[in-house]
Amino acid sequence: MKHLTKEIWMNIPKRRAIVSIHQEVERLVKDSGVQHGFVLCSAMHITASVFINDNESGLHHDYEVWLEKLAPEKPHSQYQHNGFEDNADAHLKRQIMGREVVVAITDGQLHLGPWEHIFYYEFDGNRKKRLLVKIIGE
Repeated sequence: MKHLTKEIWMNIPKRRAIVSIHQEVERLVKDSGVQHGFVLCSAMHITASVFINDNESGLHHDYEVWLEKLAPEKPHSQYQHNGFEDNADAHLKRQIMGREVVVAITDGQLHLGPWEHIFYYEFDGNRKKRLLVKIIGE
């Protein structure tokens, strides 16, 4: 069995941002030599998410609007957690968007639908964060 484990560090200069990690994951799959298996992409912070959807700016905007309605950042006083930090909304947004994705690898390629694209979604940036990519297979 072949495998590859990589932690990707990034600095998101804003509080919230959607970042494509698709090409980096494709490159890592190629580097791993795995022809048939799986890749796990996991946010290693409790205020970030990894998700798969369309790479379209209107949809990304819609996520921002929708999530802000579900878990508004302000007023900070609405959350008990904000007695410690001002990021309670980031924890809730992450819970909605999920922690990780698993994608099949077939013939050395990500096995995705025609519009599917892999993203990292930061909800409490302005500092270094990391993402785990774990590839296993034959």
